[in-house]
Parts: sequence; C-alpha cells; structure tokens
Amino acid sequence: MKNYIPIKQLLVLVCSTFLTNAIFAQGALTFPPSGDNEKASVTQWIGLVKVNVTYNSPDVTGPQGNDRTGKIYGTNVVPYGFAEDAFAGKAIPWRAGANENTVFYVSNDVKVEGKDLPAGKYGLHMAPGEEEWTIIFSKNYTSWGSYSYDEKEDALRIKVKPAESEFNEYLTYEFTERKPDNTTVALKWENLMVPIKIEVPNINDLYIAKMRNDLRNSAGFNWKNLRDAAEFCANNNINLDEALTWADLAITRPYIGQENFQTLSTKSKVLGKLGKETDADKLMAKAVDHPTATIMDIHNYGRGLLNEGKNEKALEIFLLNKKKHPEDQFTPNVGLARCYTAMREKKKAIKHWEVALQNIPEGQKPNLAYYEGELRKLKEGDSEAGK
Repeated sequence: MKNYIPIKQLLVLVCSTFLTNAIFAQGALTFPPSGDNEKASVTQWIGLVKVNVTYNSPDVTGPQGNDRTGKIYGTNVVPYGFAEDAFAGKAIPWRAGANENTVFYVSNDVKVEGKDLPAGKYGLHMAPGEEEWTIIFSKNYTSWGSYSYDEKEDALRIKVKPAESEFNEYLTYEFTERKPDNTTVALKWENLMVPIKIEVPNINDLYIAKMRNDLRNSAGFNWKNLRDAAEFCANNNINLDEALTWADLAITRPYIGQENFQTLSTKSKVLGKLGKETDADKLMAKAVDHPTATIMDIHNYGRGLLNEGKNEKALEIFLLNKKKHPEDQFTPNVGLARCYTAMREKKKAIKHWEVALQNIPEGQKPNLAYYEGELRKLKEGDSEAGK
C-alpha cells in the first residue's frame, strides 16, 4: 500500500511553508533616515558626460539641536585624517556625508584633479586636514559609512585645498564651475568648501562618436545633419578625413544630397583645414555664386574672412554682394564699411556707413545706436572702429 498525505494536510503544509517563506523574505521596515540626515542628489552634465553625487546631509545644529558652529572640523564630527573608530576597530576616513556611503558616479572616463578615473560608481571618502584634504574614490560604494573602508579597494586618491565659503547649515554638494569640458563639484558645510575639479579630456571625441552613431540611423537620411557634422569637425579642426566624407555625402548622397551654399561652403571649409587651399577656394567661389546663396550667406562669409585677416579677399566678397543685391543698400554697405575700416581706408568706410544708415531697415533699427557709434568713431579718428 502506497504512503500518501491526505489532501487537507497537504494544503495546510503548502500554505504554512509559503507563509513562513514570505515572512522571512520580507525586508526591513522603512523609517526616516538615521539622525534625520535627509538623502540628497546633485547632477551636472559635462557635454555628454553625467556626473552625480548622492549623499545624506547632516546639519550644523545636530540631531539634539545643539549648535555645532565652529565645532565641525577637527572634532569627533569630522575628525582630521584617518581617525581611530571603536566600531571599525581601525583608523578610517570620513564618509563625506552621513549614513550610507556618499556615492560618486560618472558615466564616462574622466580626470579628477588631473588623474584618471574610469567610468563607474564610487564610494566617496575624505581625510580632512587644516591645510589639505585627501579625497578617496573607493570601488566599494554600497557600505554604511566608512566602517568597512578598505584601502585595497581604492580606485583613486587625490589631494585638494579647502577654502572658505558662505555659511551652509546643511552639508551639500554643489557644482561651482561649469565649463564645456570640465566642472568643479564642491562639498560645502558650515563655512568651509572642498572643491574637486573633474575634466573630460578630448570631449569632442565623444561628440564625434555620438554623431557617427547617429548618422548610421535616421539622422543620416538628412543632408543637413551630414553637413552639420562636417561643419563641427571643421570648426574644431578634428576628424577631417571623415568630415570630408560627410560633406561629400551631404552634396551627393542619392535621394537626400543637395548642392547648395551650405553644403558647398562646408566642404570648402573642410578642404581648407586639410590644406587643400586651391580646391577650397574654387569650391567656395562656386558656393558664393550658387542661386541658394543669400545676401546674409555672402555677408557672413565676408565677415569670416575679415576675422581671419584676409581683408583683400573679404573686399572682393563684399563688392560681389553689392553687385548681386543692388536692391539692398544696407547689408552690402555695412560689409564694405567694416572692410574699409579694417583696411584703414577711413573716407571709404565713412561713405559706406552713411549710405547704410540712410537705408537702415526696420528690423535693424534697434541696433542704430551701435552703427552710429561706429561711424562716430571713424569721424573722430579712431582707426580701430568697425573691426
């Protein structure tokens, strides 16, 4: 006779087992943060690179309401150096915040105070000092405080100088400098700040890589995107061989390529950066003469030549613009006035400013005072006016 468990007993056993497992599977209850040190997070982008600091924020007043102003640094609140800790059983750095690890995240490889730090998440620890602080980026970022800090897990150590700051009741992290290729994140608490500079070397390479990938998708089905990518490379004098390919595709790619002033002038610019000046000049002449070249296209090209110090070539372009657009007595004359000023031909410059001002369009009248000022400088003898 086979052994078996009656169905009722089986159901009771299954339910009992399920309930027991469910109880033990539950996590800890959620309460307010320890010491009322609220969690905070700040993010700053350096171009395509995301930088984030997530931390718990203590206050100067303290959990018992006691004012700790002037008693934060070099005390048991924020000890100097590596301080002996009874719980840890060793000397440990400060957690750079409260409660769990302060977590520093960067989406791409960066340099921190000039030293390499790979992309990733790091536990941020600090060893404060009166004159200098050691900043530690640990590969372990999931611990509570610095109690389990292990020097072997260091990804990077740097040294920075602290500085005075405005009073901050709550410990905070703030991005105090924001540049195209770098930022500075500073810990601020009480009257002290600890700045850390983060740089993205060769940031334009990231943009190029992103553009390259974008152009493999639907963005590559538009001549403007191909042209813009090539223009970016030319303006930054990078990735020129591929830029020339993009510039060609903007003109000739089946179904989407267009020959117009923008595509021709961009290809000319790339050729010039590649040192192919003769080819560049021929193509730019074609661009300027193209039916799509507007009066402002030609004017801006002339201004660009002036900025490069190519005054004679700029004069040719401004004269051509005047010839092609006799109906506009403002823009071509402004161009000629600027060009003759740069060439120190004062009388001609004054003549063209006067004609331009007599024919100023409604949309340019908000700039009238500026234009009149340029003319006045010339008449008063300022040879630098209008440059």
